[in-house]
Amino acid sequence: MENDSVNHSDGLRQLPSVDRLLHKSMNVVAQYGHKAVTLVLREVLQDYREMIIAGDCSVPDAESITQAAEQKLQERAAASLRRVFNLTGTVLHTNLGRAILPDEAIDAINAVASDYSNLEFDLESGKRGDRECHVERLICELTGAEAATAVNNNAAAVLLVLNTLAMNREVPVSRGELVEIGGSFRIPELMQRANCKLVEIGATNRTHLKDYRAAINDQTALLMKVHTSNYKIEGFTKEVTEAELAELAGEFNIPFAMDLGSGSLIDLGEFGIPAEPTAADVIGHGADIVTFSGDKLLGGPQSA
Repeated sequence: MENDSVNHSDGLRQLPSVDRLLHKSMNVVAQYGHKAVTLVLREVLQDYREMIIAGDCSVPDAESITQAAEQKLQERAAASLRRVFNLTGTVLHTNLGRAILPDEAIDAINAVASDYSNLEFDLESGKRGDRECHVERLICELTGAEAATAVNNNAAAVLLVLNTLAMNREVPVSRGELVEIGGSFRIPELMQRANCKLVEIGATNRTHLKDYRAAINDQTALLMKVHTSNYKIEGFTKEVTEAELAELAGEFNIPFAMDLGSGSLIDLGEFGIPAEPTAADVIGHGADIVTFSGDKLLGGPQSA
């Protein structure tokens, strides 16, 4: 044991210094920068120290260390997003980039991103503008909404709606709609984070309009319906329609919010794909607020 300790100490002392390694890596420093190369060289040296102490390797020469450091730097500089083959059978796969952008959209992105733009500048007034105006007009045109905004994802949109309109108040939701949104966001947890109280009504498979009516009191902030877009309950079932909930909410002068999930903007049934409710449908049925994902079907960055 004592000889092993001496051998380890001798081996560690034979490792070249960071300064010496930097001197031998000037071309790498020119490419990646002094700070980045120094940090990686220290990491590689630490890896070798641990292997020498464990008896897993002999003392490397300076060239081996600098090569290992350069390989690490190349791996870290490489783009993390890569093209892959989608052989899953799912065309719009959440983990594989969802919808693919058409060439026209890519050309438009390149045209704007490669130069200055009027992102927050009103060209008519010559004053600061609002970046949301660029998407609001298009969303309203596609959905029939009176106003629109975009946020990071649908979970964030639901959280903002609940926190803004229902903080410290109650929100009735059917037990059959307490879904887990992508990324492990669950409706009950979103309610808690938004500082509002979830009122569970009905049963998993059957919820009636009378259940909503019975839950409404002076603490009720809004009525909420959640579209179960990624599963179905079949058999002995009953759910309340958007039109019925909109009428009930209007009777008590409270908002009706609909979480539409993936957010279809067109009737997919026309293309032989199982139909999903569209944002325009839900708004047409009387929903005051509709939240839905803005990237799964439209492509582009994650949004809602």
